[in-house]
Amino acid sequence: MSDTIARLNDLFIDVFDDDDIQISPETSAADIAAWDSMMHVTLMLRVESTFGIRFDSGEVVALKNVGELVRLIDERS
Repeated sequence: MSDTIARLNDLFIDVFDDDDIQISPETSAADIAAWDSMMHVTLMLRVESTFGIRFDSGEVVALKNVGELVRLIDERS
């Protein structure tokens, strides 16, 4: 999980253009001011591209926090 979350943190910094972001498994959209529905789509597309995986829309909608995203990425990698 630590390698995946470290890679995700770099991705979050890039997508949200915020060098101060430090994500944890508990981080959710409520914790990042710019994380709205459009940014969520952008983020998921970048995650898919970076990790070479694909999610279906039901999986993306069901995600509640970064920890669930990490679990999903690790299951697919």
